Amino acid sequence: MLRQDEIHMFEDSFVAKARENGMAATCCASYEDYEALLGRDPAEQKLFNDSLRVNYSEFFRNSLTFSTLEHIILPTLIRKAREENRRELRIWSAGCALGQEPYSVAILIEELGKIAVPPIDYRIFATDLSMVDIAAAHAGCYSAESLGNISGKRLDRWFSHKNSVYTISPELTSHIEFSAFDLLDAQLSSPPSSIFGGFDLILCCNLLFYYKPEYRKSILDKLILSLGREAYLVCGETERGYIIENGFREVYLQSAIFKPTNV
Repeated sequence: MLRQDEIHMFEDSFVAKARENGMAATCCASYEDYEALLGRDPAEQKLFNDSLRVNYSEFFRNSLTFSTLEHIILPTLIRKAREENRRELRIWSAGCALGQEPYSVAILIEELGKIAVPPIDYRIFATDLSMVDIAAAHAGCYSAESLGNISGKRLDRWFSHKNSVYTISPELTSHIEFSAFDLLDAQLSSPPSSIFGGFDLILCCNLLFYYKPEYRKSILDKLILSLGREAYLVCGETERGYIIENGFREVYLQSAIFKPTNV
């Protein structure tokens, strides 16, 4: 079971909803009864802990965000890297859940790379706190029901399928490094495998609003330290106001893509 200080990091409403769901599922009549159950039942403890793991995502989850990435942001980053004679783009998917986000970005870069002369290489560092989710993301296996945002053309190009299970192409996984990373680790500002941060693009979508303000600020400060010069930060639509309040401007209206206001 999560320690009380770990549970304390999350917004009260989020924890309360998880407890209410647990009470309903176990027919506990009161909060006290459910707390007692958690204290004596390891299986229920695990279910409750799992309910606090934020691992829901989709491929190309926000259509406007990904359209802006495809047609404006990524071509801009590719052109900038070429002008600076850099050999690769560096991208961080922070809170990658089951891998849909980094794979979506990789698909866009691969498709853009086919028309880029000369081509540009890229590395995506995809992290999540859960080792279980990281293992699933690395495997890259998805049900047909979870692929609704992917066109038939992309499905044929970037997935193989067998017995209703769709597996991402190794052509994409070769550019993505999955690892467990705690965004609240006070010692590290970026995944150790990235060595120094300096990312051209960081995606941290639909994660910050689960945390209380002091922890949310700690995570955002870490992301800011990891941004490269003239880099972009992508967040969820629900986090737009918070990001703007903390020194960012939205580069295109309603895109949920930001730059620091001093850039």
